[in-house]
Amino acid sequence: MEEKGEAPMKSRSQRITACLVGGMIVLAATWGGAADRLKVGVISQQAIMEKSKAGKRALETMKEFAASRQRIIGADDEELKTLEKDLKAQESGLSEVARREKAEQFRTKFENYQKRLGDFNREVQAKQKDMTEEYTKKIDAATSAVADREGYTAVLDTGSAATMRVVIYAHHAVDLTDSVIKEFDRRYK
Repeated sequence: MEEKGEAPMKSRSQRITACLVGGMIVLAATWGGAADRLKVGVISQQAIMEKSKAGKRALETMKEFAASRQRIIGADDEELKTLEKDLKAQESGLSEVARREKAEQFRTKFENYQKRLGDFNREVQAKQKDMTEEYTKKIDAATSAVADREGYTAVLDTGSAATMRVVIYAHHAVDLTDSVIKEFDRRYK
């Protein structure tokens, strides 16, 4: 019984494999015939953000936002250090009750500091995420306009060390980054 059950499975498996191989051959033949009409360009989204006028403004705004949060955290940090230093200096002259009170005050301030630090980090991350999403859409629109105008079938992002690189090599003649920066600046002054 098991042999009969296995035979149809083997036959089915062979049919699936044959279909997959056949599909790959058809796909390869189709791509082979269309290769002379395929025009692919590349861009660097990171360079567009860093070099375009609107991108520079957005990055500067983000930098200022993070710096303002860092200044507040820095002031809180200094306050905690001063409080801890005072607590250690006064420790021997304080009664047990006063020492516990000061320690509780320090603990409360430290917990508030940690909460604020976490809140600020989440704020900065959320703002970065929103900015990235907004500018990715804008870069996509500018890239589409350039690609349509210049007859490109596809445009790939070269990526960076921080992101996954899809493009290993691209000749400078197919790099549309500068054209996209000009289009981006024209659209998003």
